[in-house]
Amino acid sequence: MDLVILAAGMGSRFGGLKQIEPIDKDGNFIIDYTIYDAIKVGFDKIIFIIKRENYYTFRETIGKRIEKKIKVEYAFQDLNAYLPSSLQNFCRQKPWGTAHAVLCAKNKIENDFAMVNADDYYGRESLRKMYNFLKTNINKNNLVMVGYKTVNTLTENGAVKRGVCKIIDGNLKGLVESSIQEVDGKIIQNPVGTEDKYVIEPNTLVSMNLFGFNKNIFDFLQKGFEEFIMSNSKDLSTCEYFIPTILSKYVENNLGDIKVLSTDDKWYGLTYKQDFENVCNGIDEMVKAGLYPKHLWY
Repeated sequence: MDLVILAAGMGSRFGGLKQIEPIDKDGNFIIDYTIYDAIKVGFDKIIFIIKRENYYTFRETIGKRIEKKIKVEYAFQDLNAYLPSSLQNFCRQKPWGTAHAVLCAKNKIENDFAMVNADDYYGRESLRKMYNFLKTNINKNNLVMVGYKTVNTLTENGAVKRGVCKIIDGNLKGLVESSIQEVDGKIIQNPVGTEDKYVIEPNTLVSMNLFGFNKNIFDFLQKGFEEFIMSNSKDLSTCEYFIPTILSKYVENNLGDIKVLSTDDKWYGLTYKQDFENVCNGIDEMVKAGLYPKHLWY
């Protein structure tokens, strides 16, 4: 089974791929721990979605140290991919978004697959739940998401962006993209694009972009991208084609259910530079507890 890792935007917050700091003494990144966990639970191929211009650096710093452990392939999120011919070479700087990134891996994927972000730590049990669902899923119209408890996805260094889940009977019915932050012991949700603020419960489930799909999703993604381009024709320099938007349309069109699997795993990530010490300490504690070896790849 394939694990797709979205890495085309890796390093954007820190000035580029080369400037991302390792989180352990061996020079590993967060992404290495995700891959280690993926191998442990049963995934047998990694597909990195990266910028074409980052290929050499990415393979030298990350790809080569795992190529002997698991099959590795690369897909490139090119700005022209799946664009109408009239928009080829359209002047745009940033990638088209996460849903377009997944679409760019279409020719690399043959079966069911999961996707994650390159710069988030997800936890082994979360990946195990995802793998087991995809392995046993009979209804190919059903998608799946692992939902994290809000309290386990926060940083003390500022607000984070999360998709707050609306769940009915174990199925995802909507995601509210929100800025979330703990203030005076309370968790405050501020939906993006509004001035509204709500207090939410610590165990409210949020999306961390750990989703499971089957190959049929690509037809839906491609059609959706064409519609996205048409509906955003006046804003093509900044608009983005996101996975949560696609999932909402999937549900609205009654194409299948999106099952939600909850996890107790704690998220770690580098939303802010000040998060670096906390991430290093968290990984170090898990190494001391025996979840990971002292030397990840040797």
